[in-house]
Amino acid sequence: MADHYRALGVTNNASKDEIKEAFRKLAIQFHPDKHVQSSKSARDSATLKFKQVSEAYEVLTDDRKRAAYNLSRYNNKYNGGNFYSNTGYAYNNNYNANYYHRGGSYRRPPRSSSDANRFVSNLDAIFRFMSTRTFLLNIAFAGIILGGTVAIDMSGEALWKMQNPGKSFEEAMKSIEKNKEREDEQ
Repeated sequence: MADHYRALGVTNNASKDEIKEAFRKLAIQFHPDKHVQSSKSARDSATLKFKQVSEAYEVLTDDRKRAAYNLSRYNNKYNGGNFYSNTGYAYNNNYNANYYHRGGSYRRPPRSSSDANRFVSNLDAIFRFMSTRTFLLNIAFAGIILGGTVAIDMSGEALWKMQNPGKSFEEAMKSIEKNKEREDEQ
């Protein structure tokens, strides 16, 4: 993986203004139009360097891309991509499965951030989905329907009490059933 910070010659905690200034200087220095009269190898080298600097600028000035880039750099630096692959680390089942053996001593493996990364990635996807316009419109529509249902139910009870003071709905239903039975008997 290309080191975008090194390509621009800035530190990991450089501000956007520092990144922009470094890019501007390097873009002027390596722009292909400036090397039209140069030899083919110098022109190709400058073009390649300009592409690297442009990619670094694009990634480091976008907050989301920069965060993803920093996270992938961290994973590659500390986990070697896949910590438990064929990198010389092996479990010693006789000692303890929570430790690994390397260089004659037993050590606890560093915590893998892949679970945390997967959780953050899933959480980010959920938040992105929940902030889409369609989702928000559907939630608003469901809220309106639910609110309408509650309002109708409450107004139905209020209307019943206004028209039938002192009588509950259940009592009214029982008296209707009794009247039907009397009519059927006759």
